[in-house]
Amino acid sequence: MDFKAIAQNSAEEVLAYNQDISDWKVVKSSDTFICHAMTQSFAMGSISPRDFVDVVCIKHYEGNIDIISTNSVDFPGYPPSPHYIRGYNHPSGYVCSPLKENPAYSKLVIFVQTEMRGKLLPSIIEKSMPSNLVSFFLNAKDGIKAHKVPSIRGHHNGHPSVTPISK
Repeated sequence: MDFKAIAQNSAEEVLAYNQDISDWKVVKSSDTFICHAMTQSFAMGSISPRDFVDVVCIKHYEGNIDIISTNSVDFPGYPPSPHYIRGYNHPSGYVCSPLKENPAYSKLVIFVQTEMRGKLLPSIIEKSMPSNLVSFFLNAKDGIKAHKVPSIRGHHNGHPSVTPISK
């Protein structure tokens, strides 16, 4: 099976959907959803796998500011599992906004308030969390560079807009 061809055809079809606005109507404008994230064990198994169940809200604000916020919730569809330690995220998120001195670039601020729970010493969490976040963003930066899409005139780079619609 040619997965690259399937992926390319899907991208072209979705692009066609985006360009053909006739006979479409907006049925929901929220991107609010429940996210169940699981981590693997690391540090040679000394840190157990964890899972998190969060409500996620993606919102666009005036001034070309986009916020992705998360907060852990109890959700019956994802009960705790004996294979994972259930972590908890207090209100956290990402704020992406244009740089005032150069609006062609974005400023990204991250607020992380995670309770890893379990039997981890706070000193281990405090030492490992920053390096994990830095690794995440370095990998994301490399991925963005590798898949950079030309910007559309009049739109701020890096700020996707998603509006679920049906035909």
